[in-house]
Amino acid sequence: MLAAAELEPGEVLCTVPRSALLSQHTSSIQALLREGQESLQSQSGWVPLLLALLHEYTASNSHWQPYFSLWQDFRSLDHPMFWPEEERRRLLQGTGIPEAVEKDLANIHLEYSSIILPFMESHPNIFDPKLHTLELYKQLVAFVMAYSFQEPLEEEDEDEKGPNPPMMVPVADILNHVANHNANLEYSPQCLRMVTTQPISKGQEIFNTYGQMANWQLLHMYGFAEPYPSNTNDTADIQMVTVRAAALRRARSEAQQQLVSEQWDFLCQLEMVGEEGAFVLGWDEVLTEEELSVTLKVLCMSEEEFKEYKEQDSWEDDSEEEENLTLSNEALSRLKPPCKQLLYDSVLLTLESYGSDLKAEQDLLNNKEAYEKLSRREQQALHVRYGQKRILHQLLELVH
Repeated sequence: MLAAAELEPGEVLCTVPRSALLSQHTSSIQALLREGQESLQSQSGWVPLLLALLHEYTASNSHWQPYFSLWQDFRSLDHPMFWPEEERRRLLQGTGIPEAVEKDLANIHLEYSSIILPFMESHPNIFDPKLHTLELYKQLVAFVMAYSFQEPLEEEDEDEKGPNPPMMVPVADILNHVANHNANLEYSPQCLRMVTTQPISKGQEIFNTYGQMANWQLLHMYGFAEPYPSNTNDTADIQMVTVRAAALRRARSEAQQQLVSEQWDFLCQLEMVGEEGAFVLGWDEVLTEEELSVTLKVLCMSEEEFKEYKEQDSWEDDSEEEENLTLSNEALSRLKPPCKQLLYDSVLLTLESYGSDLKAEQDLLNNKEAYEKLSRREQQALHVRYGQKRILHQLLELVH
């Protein structure tokens, strides 16, 4: 969406009445979905909307046909879940995306076979598995990932209710995303409004925000990434088990290895770490600061210190002190030497998980001709890898 004239902050770009939203509550099969809601519960919470989309997309008399005509066949959706597995692994190894996609695909297959199919079979007058296939379902999942909106909960509902289900918002979903956006969507009881948040010049593109998204999340969920350095919300992960591996490598004796294992089990009990968790690093600070600072502190203790730490229950008093601790870049550079070394080793191990090094990617980005020869997928994957590696290399310098 481009500005046809100069715009001031606070101007309403478009108003979408709630009757124009496509959701499980506005679909022509809303009564059916309400009736079956018990059997349509799933991990994602998206099944009712997806069933509504399966029906409305294929019903020639659907109220939303003009909306769907913008997406003739969903082939423009190029999420990594549609890439061949070999290409996904090769281009995105180390970024966390291949693992996220594998989980998505497993969930899609499970939801389709255990929830969608039985529901369709019990309503043969509306659904036909030959038409409403797994392939179409997968495309609609990507469509919901990339184009749906989730209304934020009222503050008083945040603890009691799960998140609101997603919904499709015509017109508002035309806007692209950048971290430094100039418009956002506002919700009111009657309608939704897209409102400018910055002055916009004539001819300039109008950008919404999809939230504070790292490049790996943007590519995984929306099929694109922001070129460096525009994504100020970019992050890099250090897998929690990588820090354990770095600590075990440092352990000289069996007794020291045993100590690391005990410390790790203790951290698991404190719910500071888990086998599948990650420490998340931003450009200016660690976003999982309490988890990382407690983990480094505990894994760098001697046997005596660790014993004393557990016995005094000092970790309980500690939590208040930890809460005030922001692991900014400046704070990282002031960590105790053993903690710095453990973090340094963990970053090196993380960098080994990628299939390429920072210098090769820097050269590609600096060589316009070579960059333009890359396929779109190669370019997007390059932006994801490069941003993550820049954050990791910045951390290496801070703790060296």
